[in-house]
Amino acid sequence: MSKCVVVDTTKSPWARLRPVPVNAVKLRDSFWGNRIEVLRKVTIPTQYEELEGTGRIENFRKVARGDKDIIWRIADDSDVYKWVEAAAFTLAYEYDSNIERMLEEVVDAISSAQDEDGYLFTYYAYDKRSRWKDLIRMHELYCAGHLFQAAIAYYRATGRDKLLNTAIRLADHIADVFGPDGQSGAPGHPEIEMALVEMYRQTGREKYLELARFFLDQRGKGLLGGDIVLIDHKPFRELDSMVGHAVRAIYLCCGATDIYLETGDESLYNTLERLWRSMMKRMYITGGVGSRYHGEAFGEDYELPNVRAYAETCAAVANVMWNWRMLMVTAEARFTDVIETVIYNGALSGISLDGRHYFYVNPLADRGRHSRQEWFRCACCPPNIARLLASLPGYFYSTSSKGIWIHLYASSTSTIELNGRIVELTQETKYPWEGRVKLKVNPEKTDTFSLFIRIPEWCEEVKIIVEKKEFKRKVLPGSYLKIERDWHYGDTIEVLMSMKPTLIVSHPHVLGNTDRVAIKRGPIVYCLEHIDNPDFDVWDIVIPPDIQLKEEFRPELLNGIVVVRGRAFVIDSKRWENRLYLPLKNMPLELRKVEFRAIPYYAWANREPGPMIVWLRSIVPKNNP
Repeated sequence: MSKCVVVDTTKSPWARLRPVPVNAVKLRDSFWGNRIEVLRKVTIPTQYEELEGTGRIENFRKVARGDKDIIWRIADDSDVYKWVEAAAFTLAYEYDSNIERMLEEVVDAISSAQDEDGYLFTYYAYDKRSRWKDLIRMHELYCAGHLFQAAIAYYRATGRDKLLNTAIRLADHIADVFGPDGQSGAPGHPEIEMALVEMYRQTGREKYLELARFFLDQRGKGLLGGDIVLIDHKPFRELDSMVGHAVRAIYLCCGATDIYLETGDESLYNTLERLWRSMMKRMYITGGVGSRYHGEAFGEDYELPNVRAYAETCAAVANVMWNWRMLMVTAEARFTDVIETVIYNGALSGISLDGRHYFYVNPLADRGRHSRQEWFRCACCPPNIARLLASLPGYFYSTSSKGIWIHLYASSTSTIELNGRIVELTQETKYPWEGRVKLKVNPEKTDTFSLFIRIPEWCEEVKIIVEKKEFKRKVLPGSYLKIERDWHYGDTIEVLMSMKPTLIVSHPHVLGNTDRVAIKRGPIVYCLEHIDNPDFDVWDIVIPPDIQLKEEFRPELLNGIVVVRGRAFVIDSKRWENRLYLPLKNMPLELRKVEFRAIPYYAWANREPGPMIVWLRSIVPKNNP
């Protein structure tokens, strides 16, 4: 089996970090290890059934047979490609004959549908005159990008080049159509840019990198109608804020970051920094992005409604993908902090605990009407969250010439190649429920290198113990701690991070969160759900600022979680007697004491429907001068 990496920066001149393959890390914990097992046994097979049942895979077979009874939906091909990518990473992580069989069937179907000139898009299989004519609405280039990523993952996982050869023929066809000497145009839905760069990395064909840069530079010329939702209102390098359709915008940033990693174009990186800092003012506490239903778009700074939060699951996946690339550029922990926030909250909420139900949008407050679905007519989110989870082992570590970078924590064993030698790393931890991580370092022979240990931004206190001696250097939250020494087989490091429930407030311009707090413990954002608090409406709760929060691990609840409990108050909203407005002096404000129980946000809506809320009303303390 080849080295199945997610983004191959091994030879990227402007990358500080290099990838560790998905198949080099084995997660042994009950959190992520269990998730990936459910993915393998439930999610991948049931998604295959949905793709077959809805005709998405059959479309390719019909094209190969010349059957024109196609189900005409412009993005259906991409759903199949994302599933292939997810299945390939899953197969790389752990061999499964059933997944291999499904993959082979789907790969054969895809490749058999390719036209003689390399074109592949089932929607226009029989309509050659319409090809490449409507880049604003049609998803030809978007689907092509997902095919490229799927083909690369499949090749890296299995060593089989059938789908990669199909992707190369399509990429060559697109390069013949578009470019400085060909047709102008930019994809209405970015995606192909980052995929073309990865094709360049895989094949060494520079024309793919140049084509990615061409598509990026075509934006802002009005070729897409100058639409801000499509990020065509300005050239990319002139953008100063994250706007437009959230998934489109972040995928575009992924492509731009990949181009920077290969070219070192500083104008691109300067833009990416501006856009990232803009996004930090438009991101939910869960890491979700894209607050507007209209256009599935970013809002203005601090425009973060809770009930009407769109926060599409695909946008959360994209957020991880972009921050991972920025981390490869900079090796800065601020990007890893975002990755961790998203994977434990805004992305993970997009899939149920049973692995077969999904959220398309992820609100932060609900009256019990929002429920997970087995599938969607526009089915972008299910295979997207599947490919993120399947590739997750590849996000735990990176390497550089100086050592090994530890990004994420979970009980695991890893085999990492560093400067031509093998280092085995073992993590023992109950993270994210406990903040103690024991690392065991096993180099194949005594060697000098550095371990760069990430200290999460949320961690207020941390102690590092190296070979039973406390590490005295100052440790800063939101940074990587460098430990350089001669490493011997069996050396250990303990990372002891304080992990206690904390009340979080938001910027005062987030009007929906005025006088409200959220509960966070470690990387986990919490919510209140009606089923755990049946004696009151969770929307009526009022948190005192001096609350004493207690924590308790409940192994039988929601696959095992830490529950946060406390004593608070609730407003008696029944006393409003169907009144919407009242004079302040007449407001019936009666509070009664209650005990509440909060659960991780990612786990809500896995039981019976009912009200849910993340941002809780709080009594604001008076600051006496």
